[in-house]
Amino acid sequence: MTSKPAITTLGELKKSGYQALSVKDELRKNLIQKIQTGQPIFEGIIGYEETVIPEIQTAILSRHNILLLGLRGQAKTRIARTMTSLLDEWIPVIEGAELNDDPLFPISRYAKELTLEHGDNTPINWIHRDERYVEKLATPDVSVADLIGDLDAIKAASLKLPYSDERVIHFGLAPRAHRSIFVINELPDLQARIQVALFNLLQEKDVQIRGFKLRLPLDICMIFTANPEDYTNRGSIVTPLKDRIESQILTHYPKNIEVSRAITKQEARILPEQREKIYVPNLIEELIEQIAFEARESEYIDHKSGVSARLTISAYENLVSFAERRILLNKEQNTVARVGDFYAIIPSITGKVELVYEGEQEGAFKVAYALIGKAIRSLFVKYFPEPEKTKRKKDVPNPYQKVIDFFAKGYSTNLLRNIQNKDYERSLMAIDGLNETVKKYHPKLNTQEQLLFMEFLLNGLAEFSQISKTRLENGLEFRDMLGGILSSSSFKDIELEDEDY
Repeated sequence: MTSKPAITTLGELKKSGYQALSVKDELRKNLIQKIQTGQPIFEGIIGYEETVIPEIQTAILSRHNILLLGLRGQAKTRIARTMTSLLDEWIPVIEGAELNDDPLFPISRYAKELTLEHGDNTPINWIHRDERYVEKLATPDVSVADLIGDLDAIKAASLKLPYSDERVIHFGLAPRAHRSIFVINELPDLQARIQVALFNLLQEKDVQIRGFKLRLPLDICMIFTANPEDYTNRGSIVTPLKDRIESQILTHYPKNIEVSRAITKQEARILPEQREKIYVPNLIEELIEQIAFEARESEYIDHKSGVSARLTISAYENLVSFAERRILLNKEQNTVARVGDFYAIIPSITGKVELVYEGEQEGAFKVAYALIGKAIRSLFVKYFPEPEKTKRKKDVPNPYQKVIDFFAKGYSTNLLRNIQNKDYERSLMAIDGLNETVKKYHPKLNTQEQLLFMEFLLNGLAEFSQISKTRLENGLEFRDMLGGILSSSSFKDIELEDEDY
């Protein structure tokens, strides 16, 4: 941040050659400069480089008000907040004025009278671009007084003014956002009559408060956010208001796992001591993102509600913290994130998805377990041959036969959630063919990744019904498919394959 300019009076400002620009012209000027010089624009916004960001830049160049339309967790508010980086770092205002009055073009009565009285000696102040951002979450109880203003009885009494004097007006958020970016989040949640009050702000530039019709040429760039679901479930944007918002831009979820991983890594709040002690391999990161992709395609989840990017962010944080808890319990120095640690991300899933049919509380947990299973199944074929296709090739030996035969002999393996590193390794290495199969397809893995892939292979075979996987209170049990069926406590456990995780 550069230091505040030293100019303190209107006369000094005039001598400096300062020329005022409207907010939209300011945004346009600085955007052009950044594009021409190759400076970063909208830093921290990932995955929109070829879609949303070019459309926003076009809208800014056109000096438009903007509506960002998209499902939850698509960085709409973050985009709006980032736009302050396109404002001038400092702008002058008349000192003491409540509407950020431009010293060269004052609009409030106070600023006009002060300028008339003091002339070139009118005191001015400077405000930083971070102070030129006003945000309001639209809720059904928002009133016209909140957004536009109302008469202030206390001000009238203290100044001994009649209600016919415009100085008794208390201005709302919009007038106070003069020369700023004004954001209204979840626009459809505003009552229709409140939306109507925004008409004049967008076009006519006058403000009507309790019988006062003030000609206030407010200089505001308005940005709105909305969820498409709101158009049918909670409310809608009234047509005349939509007509006044020049650019409507659709946001979207990450289009691939790589982009989704980059967003999660950027946003997840992992402490330095956690990073030092816990190694999270690429496979684990991919698996977390795959769960979100599976959720967005799941028939059990309401697609209109969407699956926020916050799911993978909080899931990543929970998974790392669960591994940290295991270190503390076992008094170990470090560990590697495991497939078994995905038990810990269930709360991150159940709170982030809305089911098509809301049933008992347990329903969301079952769906969460099913999503984890489907993610394992989807990623398995990326790293290993698909078991079902392998079985159909009679001239090719089944690469998983040794593992399957191990469990067919009556052996079982329990992988408990809090198992120590050495016991985790011992349990996996005891399974015939498991280490051999992983080395065959991934010979360059280090020791830590080798064990993870062995656990992943075990879970993948269970998802493809080659072996049985049963949830225990404190972990998972793997055994022969037939033995798993015979030990099931009810027919329901056998029928719902996705719940066997």
